[in-house]
Amino acid sequence: MLRPSSGVLISVNGLGFPPQNLARVVVWEWLNEHGRWRPYTAAVCHHIENVLKEDARGSVVLGQVDPQLAPYIIDLQSMHQFRQDTGTMRPVRRNFYDPSSAPGKGIVWEWENDNNSWTPYDMDICITIQNAYEKQHPWLDLSSLGFCYLIYFNSMSQMNRQTQRKRRLRRRMDLAYPLTMGSIPKSQSWPVGTNSGQPCSCQQCLLVNSTRAASNAILASQRRKVYVGNSNGTLAVRQSNTFNGTALWSAGTMPTGGTAKMEQVRSPSGMQVTTFSRSQSAPTGTQLPGQNNLNRPGTQRVAVLSTRASIPPGVPALPVKNLNGTGPVHPALAGMTGILMCAAGLPVCLTRAPKPILHPPPVSKSDIKPVPGINGICRKTKKKHLKKSKNPEDVVRRYIQKVKSPPDEDCTICMERLVASSGYEGLLSHRGAKPELVGKLGKCGHMYHLLCLVAMYNNGNKDGSLQCPTCKAIYGEKTGTQPPGKMEFHIIPHSLPGYTESKTIRIVYDIPTGIQGPEHPNPGKKFTARGFPRHCYLPDNEKGRKVLKLLIVAWDRRLIFTIGTSSTTGECDTVVWNEIHHKTEFGSNLTGHGYPDPNYLDNVLAELMAQGVSEANLKD
Repeated sequence: MLRPSSGVLISVNGLGFPPQNLARVVVWEWLNEHGRWRPYTAAVCHHIENVLKEDARGSVVLGQVDPQLAPYIIDLQSMHQFRQDTGTMRPVRRNFYDPSSAPGKGIVWEWENDNNSWTPYDMDICITIQNAYEKQHPWLDLSSLGFCYLIYFNSMSQMNRQTQRKRRLRRRMDLAYPLTMGSIPKSQSWPVGTNSGQPCSCQQCLLVNSTRAASNAILASQRRKVYVGNSNGTLAVRQSNTFNGTALWSAGTMPTGGTAKMEQVRSPSGMQVTTFSRSQSAPTGTQLPGQNNLNRPGTQRVAVLSTRASIPPGVPALPVKNLNGTGPVHPALAGMTGILMCAAGLPVCLTRAPKPILHPPPVSKSDIKPVPGINGICRKTKKKHLKKSKNPEDVVRRYIQKVKSPPDEDCTICMERLVASSGYEGLLSHRGAKPELVGKLGKCGHMYHLLCLVAMYNNGNKDGSLQCPTCKAIYGEKTGTQPPGKMEFHIIPHSLPGYTESKTIRIVYDIPTGIQGPEHPNPGKKFTARGFPRHCYLPDNEKGRKVLKLLIVAWDRRLIFTIGTSSTTGECDTVVWNEIHHKTEFGSNLTGHGYPDPNYLDNVLAELMAQGVSEANLKD
């Protein structure tokens, strides 16, 4: 319906600047794990701008303006946000918008999350919503921005087009974001030395000032240059490609004296790698390119050298298994230890994080067995055959009881009072469905306008079932919008971590690309199917077999997958999981989608129950 007001971003020396002689609103943003830029609040942006004016290569302690951001520090030189308690680094950027847009007016649009607190929209979405609001549009479709949501301004609500779930949204006034204007300054006009002003004496700033040099040292060590001898006797520079960071020795700090004593270490590939010990100096006059080049996209993690063989003798290694906190050394502790060791002039190297074990060892066809108690080894779904559905009003009346004297409460579908007419009055017209009629759902007792329930049913799958938008109670048999595909299941002679006494049930889902049907978000448009076939695993025990049986029921009802927007890549019109979690990591749990996980089977049973699939269905 509307396109966002695109931000202007021009990079000079790692910082963004507005176009020449134009006033622009400055919004600082950070990159989250889903690849989306999330805005800081206006107060935080003002604080960052104030620090930026004093020292363009300084550090910003966010806890000074927002106590909830106490663990976070922004390094303006590398344009990264650093979290002190976990060691996580994320890119930040300085973005610009029109002064007449939402951030320039101090307008913030937020949606209500599951914790009953308010979450602000991304800045581009916020500007788009505000533009539609100012033009008095009754609704806004966000699918053009990659989100399957509809915004209704009359009821101030957001509706998921796939699940029909509604959330409240609000528009509030806040501090306007900082305004800047002027021409693009030259890079050399920014300070390149230390801050000439008086440092802050707060505890966090003292920590930053005392460890900043050490932090730069450990970041530089991620891109350590290793010298390799070649045939003509000269020294070639071999550069690690695992981190695009600062050079270990810069031209200004390169030792100029001493003889280069070198050690030959043979790597697994057979290459002889020349390394320098702590007491040795690098060759005189050698300059290393690529300094101060930390502004590449993506979350920056502590990188490692390509092989253990290239670690000089005597350098201690910190065995950090992964960055999720599972391992002999917590990543935050390892990071702080590395910083302190670098500050003391000691070399340090972090070991490589292991890769997840996604698949079991090879299995021959003769070792693959059917699952006991389950007929067959495969289920297929075809295109949905649309049944002659009954009148939507008749379906709704089947599950409700008429309320003669409704209470003075909100209808959570249209957000109008139950004693008033439905918000869908004039948009829908059904025989006997007067806009003031109110019904109570039989099982849960929640009350809504009859016309609102009819509108919700019309926007759904129209399969004869109804789901309460408040408590999610299901009336009838719920079906989904899963595209055609195949589900296979069998037993393999290997055990999962935590289930050493049991073999493993392997499930293989395979869905090809195709064309969206009338029940999908964009009928007639092609959809993609990434990562198929997908392999999932369950322990071959009593509870694992019960979960498999219920997953088969969910597959037959087309509830396992749906078509929507990927939460990891942001791709639209693609096959995604539909709120029933699966374990796709066989021999480890580095990603959180593997074993051991003692609560997984109980959790997935609860998720299946929420979709209307329970043990009662196995007795049918």
